[in-house]
Amino acid sequence: MQKINFSEELELVGYYEKLENGLEVYLIPMENKDKYYITYATKFGSIATNFMPYKSKEEKVVPNGTAHFLEHKMFEQEDGVDPFTFFSESGTDANAATSYNLTRYMCYGTKNFEQNLRYLIKYVNNPYFTDSNVEKEKGIISQEINMYKDEAEYAIEDILRKNTYHKDNHRFDIAGEISDIEKITKEDLYLCYENFYQPKNMFILITGKFNFDKTKQIVDELLRPLENKKEELPKVKFEKEKKAIKCERQVVLFNVSIPKIMLSIKSERIKFDIKDEVKLNIYLHIIIAIAFGNSSVFKERITNDNLITSFYTDVETIKDYKTIYLYAESAHPNELLDEIKNEFDNIKITEEDLNRYKKVLIASEIKQADYVDSVTANFTNDIINYNKIVENPIEIYKSLNIDELNKVLKGIDFKNRAEVILVPKNMPNIIK
Repeated sequence: MQKINFSEELELVGYYEKLENGLEVYLIPMENKDKYYITYATKFGSIATNFMPYKSKEEKVVPNGTAHFLEHKMFEQEDGVDPFTFFSESGTDANAATSYNLTRYMCYGTKNFEQNLRYLIKYVNNPYFTDSNVEKEKGIISQEINMYKDEAEYAIEDILRKNTYHKDNHRFDIAGEISDIEKITKEDLYLCYENFYQPKNMFILITGKFNFDKTKQIVDELLRPLENKKEELPKVKFEKEKKAIKCERQVVLFNVSIPKIMLSIKSERIKFDIKDEVKLNIYLHIIIAIAFGNSSVFKERITNDNLITSFYTDVETIKDYKTIYLYAESAHPNELLDEIKNEFDNIKITEEDLNRYKKVLIASEIKQADYVDSVTANFTNDIINYNKIVENPIEIYKSLNIDELNKVLKGIDFKNRAEVILVPKNMPNIIK
């Protein structure tokens, strides 16, 4: 295996190998910890609904929510053993999750590592879908979707995504709508599994305390012999997204006690005068953190003026765009929106601001490298965003400069934004 040369300050060691079948193996031993974390994942998420399988002349289209549905059904095995029950009896926690670009299966604990690793690999590589168990799952997932629709945080993001994107599948919820779920068949699940759950589209990431040699032996025994079901991965079709926001503003009466606000700013990737994707994402997070983060002048001002009860930000990448999100709760939504818009028009970041935040990033990176869960989360994000683990984040942070940051700031299209406001049903006129 190749050694991963991490930044010296992280005090991490790691090893990487791409097997002949294409499956990527990442081993990050942390011998001073008492916990391990195993992630077995496919680079297949909710946005991949239209695709052309290898050597097929017919484009396949599956309902929205299929990737999430498939993840659920992987926990029903032909031998009748529920993986959750298996891991629980072995004293281990387990979970699975689907995102827009990834489906991952995890187990984590302090004992029975080899047994759990073998079982995780086994059940993910052995799907079992029937007409009856698919129909049973439809009711379970439909209940889950209905439950989320009553939650304000879910509703506001769902509305905002539909108002931000015209064509891109990021506008749809990962779980799909109930009408989508009703259309899913076992044939859809097998179609997606056979096309996307292939070694060349998957990776395994193991972090924490484990025996390296025995782990490598299990990888050689169970993963190296796996064969790809098709010679090439399917070609996923993505609709061309329009530059403009679909809907600039929407006010919705909802069952909330305090108004909730969410904004998106959609900017074309081509407008950012920087080629390095890792650095670009770091700069975007820095800009939003300095302008709107917990230690920002803006956050201090709106907090002192009692304009917020909560506030957070995020940055998302889709194929040709970068989207910034801001979320807030406020009893004074009009005043808060004015403050946010004023900040958009007047963001200025000094070299001193940047240098101070670089120190924050470096300190945070070093701290997170001491926690198995954080290392797992960070490296999983790296793999899905960049198809590799970012080995030298400290050096990247040190190399950041104010000229590049201002180029990135200039590329953010603050005018191309959408806003959604949820207002209490008894306050329909609170928004001007």
